[in-house]
Amino acid sequence: MNEENKHEKSFSDKAREMGEEAKKAARDLGEEARESADAFNDGINQTVHSQENKKVLAGVLAIVVGSFGVHKFILGYNKEGIIQILLSFLCGIGGIIGLIEGIIYLTKSDEEFYNTYQVGKKPWF
Repeated sequence: MNEENKHEKSFSDKAREMGEEAKKAARDLGEEARESADAFNDGINQTVHSQENKKVLAGVLAIVVGSFGVHKFILGYNKEGIIQILLSFLCGIGGIIGLIEGIIYLTKSDEEFYNTYQVGKKPWF
């Protein structure tokens, strides 16, 4: 009977130790995940908030899928984006507008693009 208690005690001790190790591993993993998420968010914020990347992204999208007004939504012009989608379906000219705007976006300097479309909020051409 005494030997049976030793076996039970050592088993419960081992179980407790394993539980503590699992908690520590989970805490460590949680910290690593938090650090990775923070680093990822920092990278995303730098990319999204960069005026250069918005200019290139909006310009390329305007040329490729301009008829859907995606470039308008990227720049925050939701009303104009919806108008462009409607123009595409009703008149078929949304693609031409997108192509022209894409070329205009990509030929402007970074500063000029930023001042015109992001600060000045000029929605068309």
